[in-house]
Amino acid sequence: MLKTIESKYGVVIVAGGSGKRFGNEIPKQFLTLNQYPVLMHTIRQFSQSIEKIEIAVVLPENHHETWKRLCAAYDFNIPHHISSGGTERFYSVKNGLEKIADCELIGIHDGVRPLTPHKLIQQCFESAGRHGSCVPVMPVTDSLRKGNYQQNKPISRENLYRVQTPQVFRQNWIIKAYEQEFDPAFTDDATVLEKLGYPVFLTDGTEKNIKITKPEDLNLAAFYLKEQHT
Repeated sequence: MLKTIESKYGVVIVAGGSGKRFGNEIPKQFLTLNQYPVLMHTIRQFSQSIEKIEIAVVLPENHHETWKRLCAAYDFNIPHHISSGGTERFYSVKNGLEKIADCELIGIHDGVRPLTPHKLIQQCFESAGRHGSCVPVMPVTDSLRKGNYQQNKPISRENLYRVQTPQVFRQNWIIKAYEQEFDPAFTDDATVLEKLGYPVFLTDGTEKNIKITKPEDLNLAAFYLKEQHT
């Protein structure tokens, strides 16, 4: 566990999805993964990685009571703040930041990435402490083509990366970044930050840091969890 003596660290866990794209009435952050809701696994990874970390969880407003019932049912008592999601992820993050704005370093993480290794979480916070920002990435290994099915051409995969979370930033940088007006060009928190000219530092991610976006991802996540405990 990363111990904090004077510094205070926080994370905004964004779990504002409705589940429609997943094809399920239950939002994917509440689906069961190895006996617990996905979101509980995600929160636990941060609680076990960094001592006394402040956690803000962003949920759809109409599911606040759902989450409270789940916490009671599973006796889940890791301390965390609850905030409401917005019409865009940008506004969801902004709402979550208000709950932990006094932390020196702030991570922003997808609520449906429940398997982020402790080592990667600690690595991102430590690197952000040195560089001001840290974003985990994986190199693109597939061949790439650009265009449509009729007209297309190959493009180089050299220096191309798949972006993961947690993305961690100095508090004053990310708070200032989210004071900007929303721009549809924002694809993640790093793009919000760099619009103000701040640098984005990259670090190695891991294939096990999967984001659950489709039903088969739950099976893969269950396999990885089982692998961790064997």
